[in-house]
Order: sequence, then C-alpha cells, then structure tokens
Amino acid sequence: MCGIVGYVGHRPALDVVLGGLRRMEYRGYDSAGVAVLDGAGALTVERKAGRLANLEAELDAVGRDNFAGTAGMGHTRWATHGAPIDRNSHPHRDTSQRVAIVHNGIIENFAALRAELEADGVEMASDTDSETAAHLVARAYAEGDTKGDFAASVAAVCRRLEGAFTLVVTHADEPDTIVAARRSSPLVVGVGDGEHFVASDVAAFIEHTREAVELGQDQLVVITREGYDVRDFHGDAAQAKPFTVDWDLSAAEKGGHEYFMLKEIEEQPEALANTLRGHFESGRIILDEQRISDQDLRDVDKVFVVACGSAYHSGLVAKYAIEHWTRLPVEVELASEFRYRDPVLDRDTLVVAVSQSGETADTLEAVRHAREQKARVLAVCNTNGAQIPRESDAVLYTHAGPEIGVASTKAFLAQIAANYLVGLALAQARGTKYPDEVAREFAELEAMPAAVQKVLSTVEQTRDLGRRIADSRAVLFLGRHVGFPVALEGALKLKELAYMHAEGFAAGELKHGPIALIEDGLPVVVVMPSPKGRAVLHSKLVSNISEIQARGARTIVIAEEGDETVRPFADELIEVPAVPTLLQPLVSTVPLQVLAAEIARARGYDVDKPRNLAKSVTVE
Repeated sequence: MCGIVGYVGHRPALDVVLGGLRRMEYRGYDSAGVAVLDGAGALTVERKAGRLANLEAELDAVGRDNFAGTAGMGHTRWATHGAPIDRNSHPHRDTSQRVAIVHNGIIENFAALRAELEADGVEMASDTDSETAAHLVARAYAEGDTKGDFAASVAAVCRRLEGAFTLVVTHADEPDTIVAARRSSPLVVGVGDGEHFVASDVAAFIEHTREAVELGQDQLVVITREGYDVRDFHGDAAQAKPFTVDWDLSAAEKGGHEYFMLKEIEEQPEALANTLRGHFESGRIILDEQRISDQDLRDVDKVFVVACGSAYHSGLVAKYAIEHWTRLPVEVELASEFRYRDPVLDRDTLVVAVSQSGETADTLEAVRHAREQKARVLAVCNTNGAQIPRESDAVLYTHAGPEIGVASTKAFLAQIAANYLVGLALAQARGTKYPDEVAREFAELEAMPAAVQKVLSTVEQTRDLGRRIADSRAVLFLGRHVGFPVALEGALKLKELAYMHAEGFAAGELKHGPIALIEDGLPVVVVMPSPKGRAVLHSKLVSNISEIQARGARTIVIAEEGDETVRPFADELIEVPAVPTLLQPLVSTVPLQVLAAEIARARGYDVDKPRNLAKSVTVE
C-alpha cells in the first residue's frame, strides 16, 4: 500500500523516481506525485490523481526541464484520509513551500496536531493526515532547539507522531540531503556508488543496486551522495542490517506476458521448488532463522495461524496437515480479529504469522499481541528483513520471488508449502512422526512442482471456459476437507479480479441455506477430493453435485485424473494430477487462478491492478 522512493546522487532524479514508482505500481494506489530539488534552492512539486500515466502527462505538459536536479522523491498514494483527488495527493508542502514530505501509513493523532497548527494560523491545503508532518518539520527547522538541523527536526516530529508511518522529507535549504524515518511501516535504503536511495520496497531501486540496508523500528536515516547515517528518533547512532537483494530487475518484468499475474501463475513450480530448497538436510526439516529450540517446539500444546486474505486461506489448508501430523489443536484466525477477542495464549502456544509482504498491519499487530502474552511466534514471509520476521522468534521465508500482481498466486502456493514445512518441523520435534515418515512427506512435497507444471500445460481449456462464463452474474465454489479453503480462495480471486459476486462454501453446508442461491445456469465450481484418499467425502460431494445439477446449476468440476465416477455430473470437467490428499490444494488452486484471470480479462479489467486493492496493506 503506497509506494515511496527517494534519491540523492548523480543521475537526473526525476527519471530515477519515476522508474521506481513504475516498479511499485503493483502495490496499489490512486494518485501519484514527485518532488525534485534543483540544487539552487528550488523545490518543484507535481502531483496528480489517478494512474502514474496521468502524472507523466502533466509533467510533459508543464515541461520536464522544470524538474532538473539530482535529488528528489516520489509517491503513489492509496487514499485513507481525504478523497483521491489532486490536492490530497503527495508530496505535501508547508506554507513556505520549502519543505516537502511523502508519507505511508496513518498518523493517528493528526486531528490534535492539525488543530494545534490551525490555532497557530496555518492554513491546510489538503484533507490528509500527512500534511501535518510537513508543517511540523518546517516549524521545527525554523525555531527552537532543532533550528537549522534537518535530521533533528524530522526526529523531533517523529517523536510526536502516533501510529504507523514512513516519512521521507526534503528541504529546499538542504538540496543534497533526504531524511527518512519509519515506525511499523516498511523502509529500506539502497546503497550505490555515489548515490543512495530510500524506498518502501527494494523493487524501486533494484535497477541501480542490489545492496540494501533494512531500518529497524523507530529509526531515521539521512542519505546524501556520499553515504547514509542511521539514527534513532532521539538522534543517537543506531545499527541497521545490510543485506543483498537475491533477485534482479528481470524478475520484476513481465517476460513477454501480457500481465504480471499470468507470468506469476506460470512461475509457481519454481516458487514451490525455491520454498522447499534447503529445508531438508541430514534427514531433518530445517527452518531459516530458528530462534525456537526443539525443546520449545516439543512444549507446544496449541497452534494459532494468523493471517489475512489469501494467506488466511493458506492457514486453513495448513490446519488439516498440522493437526493430522502433530495431533495438536490448531486455530486459524483472521489477524484483524485476533487480538480483539482476547485469545487464550501462553508460553506453550505457537503462533504462526503468515504474510507475503511481512508488513501487513493486522498481522503485525497480532504478532505483537502474541509476544506480549509470551507466546512463541514463527513468521512465514516472502520478504527478507520485513517487520513481521524481525519481531518473530523464528522465520520461514518462502523465497517465491517478487509478486507484482496484487492478487496473490505464487505467494499463496508457496505459503501452503511453507506451512506444511512448519507442520513437519513440529511433528519432527514432538516425535509424532518417525524420521522416515518425515522424509516421505518431504519427498511428496518435492514432487509438487512437477505436478503444478503439468496443470499449467493443460490450462487452455480453463481459459476457454473463463471466456464462456465471463458474463455470468455470480459464481459459487464448493469443497470439502482441504478443498473447502481452495473454494474460498477461488471465490476471493474472482471477487478481486473480475468484481463478480462469488462465494465459497463447505459443500456440506449447501443444504443449510446456500442451496437457495442455485438457479438455472448458475456456474458452480466444485473441488473434488480423491476417490482413493477420501472415498466417503468423495461420494458425499458427488451427491452435492447431483443436488445442484438437478436445480439447473452449471457444474464445473475439478477432479483428479482418472476419476470417472464424477464425469456424468460435470458439465465442465477440469482434470488435475492425482496427488496425496493433503497436497491437492497445490494443484487444484491453479485452475481457479487461471479461471479468475481469464474472466477478468474477458470483462476488460486489468488483472494486475484490481480497483481499490493494495498489495501490501500497512494500515488496520
């Protein structure tokens, strides 16, 4: 949510900033803006509601020569306070037009700060919480103990702010310096040769450098051409963690695909293989950063999985596997609800926090609540050095690579695989599975990239089906056992991409109300279990299909190859490879991703940038 990039160096800043914003468009936004310092005391700002193309057109209209300079910053905004219109777009300036800021997150005490400023005669130019920070920095720089000290002025303002925020600040009096700060919102530094960057995502500067530094909580960084200086909000020197980005620019480009999402769907075999790689050594499951001992894992008597959206669905799948392998009770919670219902946690509770970005605000707050209650926290994350892994006791990185499409695809499959590794690590430590059983389960996981590749080689039928049902008013999804969360994920993808009414149900609940929705021609997607692994569930789901078909539904059945018993009940049959029951979501989810993308394309929508959505949701 919201993209930030700042630059000080030897290149034209406008080109660098716009390039960074383009690479962060996937995060979701509804306006964009830039600010450039020309080195001679001028600070030039342009901003525009809508897509980045609107901003670039405006820059062409006013003349890009007016934005000459080698220091600048840019922002793509996802509206929270104030409508997505020009005057609420970032950057925001103070009344003297000398200070400009861009901001991610929410300043929770902005109303009091705004009232204070207005009482001093400041006239606000926007409806945002963000603008208050620009005026406060300008005032701190002009008077008092921090007068003339740019970094100290920003730090003083940060100490006053409540909430989650990333701030990047420029001042016309300091044309070769940018100051940035973070609290519970992502910010990284890019380290180049004679140039430095700050951004909310390494994608913003990956074209120029792969060397980066992750800032800690309540830290501030000053960047110049020559270097960077990290401090805390009290001005004291602070430590930051250098790291090297393990993917390059080509990983964030479409590679000949019309949409990033289509590319990422096809990358799922590789993403699964990368997630599994290196996690089974000398006959044992190995986590990435395990600061939880085997004895701690043996002491676990209850597991919570907390997540949002698709990550939550991955947790629902994991519940079946973890309970089966460990005999531990597992609760799967929406992170946004977790801490507000006062869950029962203690030292022997393991909380598994699943987040693609590692910055999801609801999940981060759930992690903090769990830690306060002395529970152990294990993060499953796709982003190295993000906030959730930093605040957890152990980490399992999915290594799925950058996911640009807002609707999750490869990150979702990678999360399922990672959650299964967590389950096997627990089973291994607790002795509920013998070493040879753990090895067998891992070997079955290792076979899944090939199975997913086989699904991808046969999706043209699904694409054709998507085009044929694109004008449907609604679609229902049914499943049992691990097929139920797959149905939920299929419905979510269709809602996200095609803006259609879609619902996922546990098939056994059909007769308890949802069957009233069945009408002639309504597409109903059914995720079938294996007739071998879950014969009872299979027969019951066949009965469910028969019930809805009798009421005129158009049945779309996802079943394993060779399952002839279901064929008479399927108006459309999509076959997937036969795999162990617990692993079936890894193959049955893929056709649902393709179906949703194709329906969205047929309806004329951009599958990479669904309306109103953001890739990284950093506000509650």
